Amino acid sequence: MKKIFAIIVALVMTATMAMANGKQEAPKPPPEPTKKAAPGAIILKLAHADSTNPYTSRKEDQALTFANLVNARSNGRIHVEIYGAGALGGEKEYVNQVKQGSIQAGLASGVISNFFKPAMVTSIPYVFPSADIAWKVLDGPFGQKLSEEFLKETGMRNLAFGEVGFRNFTNSVREIKSPADMKGLKIRVQEDPIYTAMVKGLGASPTPIAWPEVYTSLQTHVVDGEENPVSTILFAKFAEVQKYLTLDGHVYGVDWFVINNKFYESLPPDLRYIVFDSARISSATSRGVQQLLSATGIAQLQADGMKVYVPNAQEMQQFKDATQPPVLDWLKTQIDSSWINGEMNAVQQAVKENQQESQ
Repeated sequence: MKKIFAIIVALVMTATMAMANGKQEAPKPPPEPTKKAAPGAIILKLAHADSTNPYTSRKEDQALTFANLVNARSNGRIHVEIYGAGALGGEKEYVNQVKQGSIQAGLASGVISNFFKPAMVTSIPYVFPSADIAWKVLDGPFGQKLSEEFLKETGMRNLAFGEVGFRNFTNSVREIKSPADMKGLKIRVQEDPIYTAMVKGLGASPTPIAWPEVYTSLQTHVVDGEENPVSTILFAKFAEVQKYLTLDGHVYGVDWFVINNKFYESLPPDLRYIVFDSARISSATSRGVQQLLSATGIAQLQADGMKVYVPNAQEMQQFKDATQPPVLDWLKTQIDSSWINGEMNAVQQAVKENQQESQ
């Protein structure tokens, strides 16, 4: 299992270095599992909406890891088929198919809140001080409770939490060091009330724009900026139309690995464990690849001409003070406050544990 993860990381590193050296041709990607299943095999269709390029897509890497592990460990009794790049529809469409049972599983992020409102709690601005803290919270009792309630409300089981990454602001007007610098800027946001409230709290103008239109909207100055993880900013080539990047990490994006629970419980216990365990391992691949792409992406964006700024502790507190109150006020009208308090307490506990371990 460690070998599989190491191979994926090595492939991504090779591709990243090749692009940094100006080479146009990336190494040949690993093949996807064949769609041919053994006679009598249980078919598990896994959908995601990201690119199928393993050098740029954490979801594809997660899906590849899961599929190869399950197919091998089950000795062909289960056959995982990957449907990436939105082949079965957008996230909302294929998660609904998972819920109905027409497909078995999917990898999805923000759209989960359409099926389970408490999922929005992970999008509170500046709630996670680091990825490691987020992992501890999501893999611990709080994340387990979130997954259990998700199962009760939707009939879908969350097998594991993957990683979208920390989102950051970019713009073409000026360097952003504090909320005061955001005033008056038009910022593209997702069609999500949390992001609208957050950007308004910073004094900027939130402008919902569909993803396929974002690059053109930045290029033609319909909007001044946007916000995304470093890996997405790099993949979307926003350095061509954006000058400034502020590594404020305002929201930590979470991927959910959802599976139809009736299908899951219909599996024999040994196969059920293989699916569960392989999903957990594949989420580690997602996190590792995302961290790698973001870490190496910063240097690449700088090489592409972007000016990168990292806020200091005082400036980060200003961002937090400006955005958390309006978001929390709105969120409390949508979900029980116990979810908010539970997450905050889990974060504080994880921070305390890390501080003790570092001594």
